[in-house]
Amino acid sequence: MTQLRTWLETDDPQHLVIETSGSSGRPKRVVLSRDAVVASVEASARRLGERGQWLLAVPSSYVAGVQVIARSLLAGHDPRVVADLDFTGATEGRFTSLVPTQLHRLLEDGSQVEALRRLHTILLGGGPLDPGLRRRAEDAGLRIVATYGASETAGGCVYDGEPLDGVTLDLAEDGRIRIGGPTIFEGYDDDPALTAITLVDGRFWTSDAGRIDDDGRLHVLGRIDDVVISGGVKVPLPAVAARIREHPDVHAVEVLGVPDDEWGARVVAFVVPTLSRKKLRNWVAEELPRTWAPQQVVAVETLPLLPNGKVDRQALAGLV
Repeated sequence: MTQLRTWLETDDPQHLVIETSGSSGRPKRVVLSRDAVVASVEASARRLGERGQWLLAVPSSYVAGVQVIARSLLAGHDPRVVADLDFTGATEGRFTSLVPTQLHRLLEDGSQVEALRRLHTILLGGGPLDPGLRRRAEDAGLRIVATYGASETAGGCVYDGEPLDGVTLDLAEDGRIRIGGPTIFEGYDDDPALTAITLVDGRFWTSDAGRIDDDGRLHVLGRIDDVVISGGVKVPLPAVAARIREHPDVHAVEVLGVPDDEWGARVVAFVVPTLSRKKLRNWVAEELPRTWAPQQVVAVETLPLLPNGKVDRQALAGLV
C-alpha cells in the first residue's frame, strides 16, 4: 500500500507492472501508466456517483486489488483489508470489489449479508456473473455492478455493459472485443511481439468475443478461443456453461474442450455438485443443440481457483 501511495503521489513515476493471472496460459506483465490508473479511478467514481473508503478483499498483486487501493487512496482514505472474507467488522467502508465465487460464499452467511447491505456498491468482476447469483444478491438488498475489463485496461472499464466515460468499444470482424480510451496499457514488459498484435492504433484487442446491442450495451460471450470443434460441430463453450448455470441444482460450473482422438475436442463440464451426465445433457438440449451438450461430466467439490479468484482452467484440464 505504501509503495502504491508513493507511486500515485509522484509527479513523474515509473510505470506500474502487473502480472496477469495466467488462467489460460503463460502470465503476461502488463505495463500501466499513472495516467491510465488515475483515469480509471476517476471514471469509476463518476459512474458510481460517490467516493469513499474501499474494503480490500481481493489480492493486491492483481489489477482489481490495485484499483481498490488506488480508489480508496485517491478518495482520501486508507483501504481496509478484509481478512478471511469477513465483512462483519468492517463498518466504515463504502465500497468493495469481489469475484462471483466470493459473493456466492458470502450469501450463505446471514451476518455477512447484513454487513454487505451497508455498502454503497459491490463491484463484481473476474468472470461471468450468473444471473441467478445476481438476483439472489439483489433480493438480499445488495447493490451489485457487474464489471468487465482486464489488466490491460487498468481494471474494469465497462459497468453493467456500459463503457465508462472516455472508454470506446467496438468489435473486430471475428467478433473480438476492442477497447480504447485513456485507461489502456502501454504494452507488455519485454514482449514487443505480443504488444504489436494486441495493442493496435491505441486499442486493446481482447481475447473475448462479444456483441453490442442496439442500446450500445456490451454482452461478453466468452473467450474468442472458447469455440471448439467437436465431432465436426462448432461448440461455443461459454453458451453451454451459461445454460448449465441455469440448472437449479448446479452451484458452479466450468466447461472446457480437451483434446480427444474421436471427437477432436471433447466437451467436458466440471460441475458442483454431482449431476448425472444424462440429466445434464438433456438439460442443455432443452435450449441448445444436443450436439453442444457435454460428452463428459466431472463432479468436483469446488472449482479450483487462482489467487485472484478466477477459475484455474489449467488445473481443471489436468483432471481429464
